[in-house]
Amino acid sequence: MALTGRAALLAALGSLPVGIWEPSWTGMLAVNAPLAVACACDFALAAPVRRLGLARSGDTSARLGEAADVTLTITNPSGRPLRAHVRDAWPPSSWQPGTEVEASRHQLTVPAGERRRLTTRLRPTRRGDRHADRVTIRSYGPLRLFSRQGTHKAPWTVRVLPPFTSRKHLPSKLARLRELDGRTSVLTRGEGTEFDSLREYVPGDDTRSIDWRATARQTSVAVRTWRPERDRHILVVLDTGRTSAGRVGDAPRVDASMDAALLLAALASRAGDRVDLLAYDRRVRAVVQGRTAKDLLPSLVNAMAPLEPELVEMNARGLTATALRTAPRRSLIVLLTSLDAAPIEEGLLPVLPQLTQRHTVLLASVADPHIARMATSRGNTDAVYEAAAAAQAQTERHRTAEQLRRHGVTVVDATPDDLAPALADAYLALKAAGRL
Repeated sequence: MALTGRAALLAALGSLPVGIWEPSWTGMLAVNAPLAVACACDFALAAPVRRLGLARSGDTSARLGEAADVTLTITNPSGRPLRAHVRDAWPPSSWQPGTEVEASRHQLTVPAGERRRLTTRLRPTRRGDRHADRVTIRSYGPLRLFSRQGTHKAPWTVRVLPPFTSRKHLPSKLARLRELDGRTSVLTRGEGTEFDSLREYVPGDDTRSIDWRATARQTSVAVRTWRPERDRHILVVLDTGRTSAGRVGDAPRVDASMDAALLLAALASRAGDRVDLLAYDRRVRAVVQGRTAKDLLPSLVNAMAPLEPELVEMNARGLTATALRTAPRRSLIVLLTSLDAAPIEEGLLPVLPQLTQRHTVLLASVADPHIARMATSRGNTDAVYEAAAAAQAQTERHRTAEQLRRHGVTVVDATPDDLAPALADAYLALKAAGRL
């Protein structure tokens, strides 16, 4: 229970003339006694808060950057109308900065024996699960002099999913996939592809594609057409160690890696390949296996949503052993990690032959565009030193990438905006070359 500002204002206004014309305890009592009686009556007429019934409904998931509406139903079982201010508390990251007060506070009136709904619109700024906190209700009497206040638990969880901003690149990558698949006039030939069909020879065709047996059975020269192999296994390994926590722009590296993994998974599933996910640092953080093309993306975004980087060094030996168990047959292993020299040289390179002798390995890393801008800066002494430091960092990064390539690893190093399409292009190139 609590006095309102209106009661305090009335007490101050009543005490002012008493203090001027009749400064005595009798005068103060004459003013405040009626006010106290009015507050007591107002308190008695306010609807009780403890007996209210609360229930939630609404959205249980939303993509990062989108809104989620959660409805709170308040039931008033008492015989008095409820005039209330409601604060629906959620974690601070559930709203854009500066909008929490307006979004979480509501006013409503619930007649006796009825129920009303109010909607809280969330706009989360981080991935993960957002759990509803307490609901605080302040009930007023008809004069709004005194109030009852209570807190209720109304559990609800909204899962904030990765935004998948690289979805815009999917149509262009699918068009290239159709070219590789022989559904357009561009036909891919070469080792490691599957036989598709026979057609009549036209000038310019590779003579190595002529099928002499089929030609002998008909009057025209027949050539074979090919399509990329299907039903290949792709294991996406997401590094959730300390290097993935580094921020590039406004988001950590792991978010850009997740976006690239989603585009690759969407493209590979359309190509008829099977895609699994393994998130690892020193232990398995998430596994997605055996999903159909229809269920793959929902399973991936749900598994990725609660993942947060651990501030520990990624255990390369443990990751390699887990990857080999997860992919017992020859597969394409896509490792989303950093190209920092120390973790690669001390952790990954000693165990890399275990992966490359059984699998095709593709490593994708998020590059910092700020370093590229620093490398071109000039104009004063500080800028020159920054450019020298950036050039040294780039040289070290290129040297690490070359070490990986000498071990047969395909390396993709791109900025957050370019990583997803670059990884998709690398996958298509491997598929066209028959290396999967």
